[in-house]
Amino acid sequence: MRKGRAKHLSDRKTIADSKRAFNHDFPHVIPSLYRRTTDELLVELHLLSHQKHFHPDALFAIGLSQVFDVFTRGYRPEAHVKTLFDALCRSCGFDPNALRKQAQKTLESVRGHDLEEVQGWIQQQGKGAPEALAQALRNAGSTTFHYSRLMAVGLLSLLASAQGDESFDPEKLSQIAHELSESVGFSKARVEKDLNLYKSNLEKMAQAVELTEQILESERRKREQKESAKLNTGSSDQMSQGVEAYSNIS
Repeated sequence: MRKGRAKHLSDRKTIADSKRAFNHDFPHVIPSLYRRTTDELLVELHLLSHQKHFHPDALFAIGLSQVFDVFTRGYRPEAHVKTLFDALCRSCGFDPNALRKQAQKTLESVRGHDLEEVQGWIQQQGKGAPEALAQALRNAGSTTFHYSRLMAVGLLSLLASAQGDESFDPEKLSQIAHELSESVGFSKARVEKDLNLYKSNLEKMAQAVELTEQILESERRKREQKESAKLNTGSSDQMSQGVEAYSNIS
């Protein structure tokens, strides 16, 4: 069994089967802001599960985790996020826990190493690299290798982890990822297209999340103002009734 795949992957499912399995594991309404990303990931994972030569390696695990985490920022209720990721993976025959561990282990293995060193590992097809990364690079160099756009995002995230948050330069990293793509075994044109689309969607998502938060904040303030107005009205009425009762006694 390949790492990251669930045992039942050999059962060939239709997309309708995968959607039913997903809805069974995640029987919650998905906010409209996150529905498109969920649908796209579900379809992509379903299609990959049927590719004979696809292997869920470290770059794929990192890319999937990164895309999911970034595009579910602000998701409410927050407690549903892990369940959503698990349901997406399991419905298409992937093991969510194995993928998360694989991504985390690989990212941690490159932290503390500078960007130039990681570039060298990639250029030499994994020679001297931590085993999880070396295995992914060997896999990409295979003649039967099947590419996924999530691997391009994984490569970008890996470089970011090596570079460190303090010196993070998105444009520089994208350029390096593009230049290294052929060393990994990826098509330069595909990587450039996929990373440009990823960055564009990131910007749109960030704007959408910000707008949604502004709308929610505005609605919250309106509710508070209405509640405050009701309390003030009630207090005024009670005071008027008290004054009237006192006048009648007098």
